[in-house]
Amino acid sequence: MAETITFTMVKSCIGSTEKIRATLIGLGLTKLNKRVTRKNTPELRGMLAKVNHLVRIEEV
Repeated sequence: MAETITFTMVKSCIGSTEKIRATLIGLGLTKLNKRVTRKNTPELRGMLAKVNHLVRIEEV
């Protein structure tokens, strides 16, 4: 497993539930095409699994 993970928001959260929106904000994704790099943890993987239809994930 990679040490860090980079993810980009590629679809809008318009029409999504409040839980999905809160997860995106928790990940630091507030705008379309924003890219964030974080340490790869099980908690982060779980959050990304919930919003995998809205983000693109790259292991660094």
